[in-house]
Amino acid sequence: MLVETPAVHEDELNPWLSAEARFDAAATRLGIEEGMRKVLRSSSREITVHIPVQLDDGRIEVFTGYRVQHSIARGPAKGGIRYAPDVTLDEVRALAAWMAWKCAVVNIPFGGGKGGVICDPSLLSKGELERITRRYTAEILDFIGPERDVPAPDMNTNEQTMAWIMDTYSMHVRHTTTAVVTGKPLNLGGSRGRPEATGRGCMIVTQQALRRFGLEPSNTRVVIQGFGNVGGMAAKLMSRAGFKIVCIIEYDGAVYNPHGLDIAALIKHRDETGSITGFAEAEDIDREEAMFLECEVLLPAARENVITSANADRLRCKILCEGANGPTTHVADSILQDKKVFVIPDILANAGGVTVSYFEWVQDRQGFFWNEQLVNGRLEEIMVNSFRDVVGYGDKHGVNNRIAAYMLALDRVQFAITLRGIYA
Repeated sequence: MLVETPAVHEDELNPWLSAEARFDAAATRLGIEEGMRKVLRSSSREITVHIPVQLDDGRIEVFTGYRVQHSIARGPAKGGIRYAPDVTLDEVRALAAWMAWKCAVVNIPFGGGKGGVICDPSLLSKGELERITRRYTAEILDFIGPERDVPAPDMNTNEQTMAWIMDTYSMHVRHTTTAVVTGKPLNLGGSRGRPEATGRGCMIVTQQALRRFGLEPSNTRVVIQGFGNVGGMAAKLMSRAGFKIVCIIEYDGAVYNPHGLDIAALIKHRDETGSITGFAEAEDIDREEAMFLECEVLLPAARENVITSANADRLRCKILCEGANGPTTHVADSILQDKKVFVIPDILANAGGVTVSYFEWVQDRQGFFWNEQLVNGRLEEIMVNSFRDVVGYGDKHGVNNRIAAYMLALDRVQFAITLRGIYA
């Protein structure tokens, strides 16, 4: 039976306001004085560029792009670039702040950055996307670089996009600079293990959560929302590790098998048909209702704002592992806390990607590349330690995992700023 969903106020869906609310809660618990709060909450730089591009039919279109650098106190800004028709400056601001806190949570020497271009990649040819990417890179060229700001792929961008950015930057500085971006093709200075890193990180922290609850993977039902790079890879890796993936939710439908989905077969079906629906080994179910199936683990791995005040009370999971950035609104946090859902917040759960991006940056700068076993081993070490840091911080201060993660991040960034001082 379909349940009518109440309306959600638009302010709740503003990712910047969600980031601000969590920042304020963490800063208050830490007792951060007002001047330092202003420093921590403010972006270091916000860049807006307008990108004229000649389309394949000869028309000239002007696209708008953003790059926000939230903090460089702990190192170069770090964060992806997304292409989407609904990109906003507030969204990019929020994502840049989340990157700053995420890098601090896993204790890697980066600040936070994010970029976006307002466009619909589905309506653009490969040549048009290349021209947009190269002109966008040229417009922000003075603000990026291995020591300044290191972009990476995000929604609707990929290793080819990063190759274009790397080449454009290199042509301007007149020497090949692979470390200007991460998420590159392997033979252009990319890292082994990078495509799987975010999904693998989600699996590692989920395994740590299971230990707290005394659960075994074989008895753990998992619902995954999103079947792209993060959700698809998490599903593949978790299935291999013995988890029971009972439902996959995508933009065009959802498939369910209470005994567990054959993820490899589902991927093959999707590749052959273009959709996960119609899979012979599962039941098609309503995608709007699938997220509320009873399960041990819910892993949202698509876009932000899928869990809100309007639906949080309907979740029936023990563990919420946030593979996406900002899948839960700040208003929904208190509902989940009242329901005693164990939340692994996004700035911890999906930090595997930026962690291996850090490894890629290190390898590029050294000119020495690691095998996949070494990459995965170092990733696991960092994710396990970071999970313990966050949960331990929460236990110590009597706060939930999300506020604990923010408190830990703010504490680390604040400490760096205090040591450096305020440059006059």
